[in-house]
Amino acid sequence: MPPPEALMPPLRLKVSASAEPPLTGHLPFSDAPGVPDPIEVTSRYLTRGGRPWFPVSGEFHYTRYPAREWEEELLKMKAGGVTAVASYVIWIHHEEAEGRIRFDGDRDLRRFAELCARHGLDLVPRIGPWSHAEVRNGGLPDWLLARALSPRTDDPAYLAPVRTWYEAIAAQLTGLDRVHGGPIVAIQIENELYDRPGHLLTLKRMAQAAGLSAPLWTSTAWGGVRLPPDELLPLYGGYPETFWTEADGGWPDTCRTHYFFTHQRDDEGIGADLRPTTVRGADPTASAARFPWATCELGGGMAVAYHRRPRVDAADVGALGLTKIGCGSVWQGYYMFHGGTNPAGGLTTLQESHATGYPNDLPVRTYDFQAPLGEYGQYRPSYDELRLQHLLLADFGELLAPMESFLPVRRPAGQDDRDTLRWAVRAAEDSGFLFVNNHQPHEELPDHLDTSFTVEFPAGPALTFPSTPVTVPTGAYFCWPLRLDVAGLRLDWATAQPVCTVADEDGRTVLVLAATDGIPVELALDARTLRSVRVPSGQCAPLDGSDDRVLITGLRPGTDALVEVDTAAGERVGLLILDARTARTAYKGVAWGAERLVLADSDSASDSASDSASDSASDSGAGAGAGAGVGVVFDEHARDGQGEVRVHSPAGETSLAVLPAPRRPPVVAGGSVRASRDGLFTRYHLTGDGWTRDPRFGEAGGGGGGGRGEAVVTRAAGPAPEPVTGVQGRASAPVDEHYDTTAAEYAVAVPNGLPLTGTLLRVHWTGDVARAYVGDRLVADQFHSGRAWDIALDRLPAFALRGEGLRLRVLPRAPDARVYVADASAADGAVAAVGRVEWVTTRTWALGEG
Repeated sequence: MPPPEALMPPLRLKVSASAEPPLTGHLPFSDAPGVPDPIEVTSRYLTRGGRPWFPVSGEFHYTRYPAREWEEELLKMKAGGVTAVASYVIWIHHEEAEGRIRFDGDRDLRRFAELCARHGLDLVPRIGPWSHAEVRNGGLPDWLLARALSPRTDDPAYLAPVRTWYEAIAAQLTGLDRVHGGPIVAIQIENELYDRPGHLLTLKRMAQAAGLSAPLWTSTAWGGVRLPPDELLPLYGGYPETFWTEADGGWPDTCRTHYFFTHQRDDEGIGADLRPTTVRGADPTASAARFPWATCELGGGMAVAYHRRPRVDAADVGALGLTKIGCGSVWQGYYMFHGGTNPAGGLTTLQESHATGYPNDLPVRTYDFQAPLGEYGQYRPSYDELRLQHLLLADFGELLAPMESFLPVRRPAGQDDRDTLRWAVRAAEDSGFLFVNNHQPHEELPDHLDTSFTVEFPAGPALTFPSTPVTVPTGAYFCWPLRLDVAGLRLDWATAQPVCTVADEDGRTVLVLAATDGIPVELALDARTLRSVRVPSGQCAPLDGSDDRVLITGLRPGTDALVEVDTAAGERVGLLILDARTARTAYKGVAWGAERLVLADSDSASDSASDSASDSASDSGAGAGAGAGVGVVFDEHARDGQGEVRVHSPAGETSLAVLPAPRRPPVVAGGSVRASRDGLFTRYHLTGDGWTRDPRFGEAGGGGGGGRGEAVVTRAAGPAPEPVTGVQGRASAPVDEHYDTTAAEYAVAVPNGLPLTGTLLRVHWTGDVARAYVGDRLVADQFHSGRAWDIALDRLPAFALRGEGLRLRVLPRAPDARVYVADASAADGAVAAVGRVEWVTTRTWALGEG
């Protein structure tokens, strides 16, 4: 160990006392009278029921997903820590033909809202009328734009049909507002309208007159938006990558800034390709003194356009989300949290394209967005990254929300500074949370050796930690607690991230923490708040009499890494340190009548589906397009209100560890459950020759979780289509005729006995663009970005699929096409070929109370 004088001095930060309390009652927002949990807005944070409130919203477009699957997907979002579902109400999806406003089937807005209410999820309808959302005309119907009117203005010829549209939305949501105990907590007006505050106010008043109501009315606020004063809560965003910038523009600086701790809320890059160049933006700091920092579009992934095809890794999403919390966000809102598929239009295709004057060609069908939950509900590694943060917010968001963000004096010198450690503290008078981010896309950040911190608080002594400096590894991002109270125990610091608290079988309060790979775990306990400490070896840790602190080091993270504490107040507390990988399998929810912590994982790493999942993960950029993970949902309404836990897994054998364990082992139809001890947890191993599916989700099936398929060449590829440019000189996607004449074609037969429900065809391919057909019907497509291509069989016409199978058509890309493809995958575009295909079947295990 180097001598003390060789170590780097601690990084320092001084927390200043707030000069003024937050403003309250200064905004014209009000909740419904008499609600038990009124929502209010202060200048720094939101409150609900008089307590600080830290919502987490995730975007999910109901019109881009089959209605029969909405409920399960909403439960996946809830299990991922989402508390509010945001969704565009896309006009052209509902009224493609003038006068025929449809709310049937996959357009059933009311049923979607009712499902949110049923499962305790808030709802944020984003009612437009212009949405963008990578939809044709930004969501405005063709028939509207064919009229002599000025869209997105107060032109009476435009406002008249908008009024009718708002009235139709209001009719669908009648009785679902807060007045009637409904889920609608906020309504967004328009989207990315920069220079017409008067029109935004007109739209708000029209929506209110139509019968829509909510405690919060919001607007996107990036790009220097000018909003009507105090009428709309400004919401911000930030993405790890972009599809809307130039093919040769490199990684945009507006994305790079989101991996630094800063108090700059605005992102001038979002939607910049559609913003009029004559717009004079508002002062981006003007609203900061009156409104809290709330977001609605933190990048859960990124779409791909024809000319630019970014890849987003799980760490890119996770690091951005955690950094925003450290910056001061009090509302984490993600776009997209759940991907989907564009509906097939009756008159035209419905994607954004050059054909409608937009600067980007998007795929006709897929709107996967590389989201945490994919186009077909696939679990992505980014879902695990965000869920870990959302567990923290669920239990500690009430503490975090009122805490201000403080930045160190020594900060990065600019956006090219990769050598200065990026960190911040959110703090109250004598406590807080430390945030560190040492990850960004594309450009690796270095290890930071000999790192320690000193944080000075307005009340109470400074903290210098950890006791021995550590190395912050490249790629690490984390949050550490500072003077966190846990059932009477004060944890001065921990070099591990708080996950959640849970009561074990003996009623002891257990604080679960997640270790960071490469950083030793150290716990510092305030000795004044405890009577005794027992570490896993059974030995009491020594008291450090100089500062009345107990330091615990040398813990090996795992399900048995439990530090047991008897507090001075007579409470019993446990501190459980999970390793980083295990922590990312953690879920928390009500199961079998009690709140429980669940660790979900596959029992069989050699399972064929697991093999294919890891293979696809490498193809897709650290799993961004794989989605073969194990997921858990908690359904309190199943089994006549007794509730059940459903486990979605592609593996042949699956297990979940539970704390506290139920009195009797859970039961699963069509299989068996075997219990074993796993540290503090009871682990239940699920096995069986067959497996069953809830009848709501389709047919039952058996056999393995996946297997190799066969793609037979029926036509060789011709020459690559000549590059064509469209709006803003950007490359345009090949037109339809090329798929009929020059695309390579492959036939894929569906094996007899393969269950369609829950099965993906996973295609590993090279080329430029690919489309899948059943008969002559286009059912799926993808622009090549190096990711595997998933196609869900239960979305396809079953009779024709069984008889005809699928046809895959793949076009090569011309070498001089101005197209950006991430990493080494760019070279794969010249050859149109399907390398291999495989079937991945996800099983659903439904566990009831034993």
